Amino acid sequence: MKRDALLRHLRRHGCVVRREGREHSLWENPQTGHAEAVPRHTEISNLLAKRICRRLSIPDPPG
Repeated sequence: MKRDALLRHLRRHGCVVRREGREHSLWENPQTGHAEAVPRHTEISNLLAKRICRRLSIPDPPG
């Protein structure tokens, strides 16, 4: 999955960027307070994308 598609999915479900790092961005779900690191790779494996979404308590990304 492309990183842009995952970030779009996170924003659509109410997640926000807490801070930007050199190798990762830290995204947070303000409704639950959960935070998760998203790598800065252009391609993110589908398994990792699902894991990020589940830890943020949002639905799995399409595809």
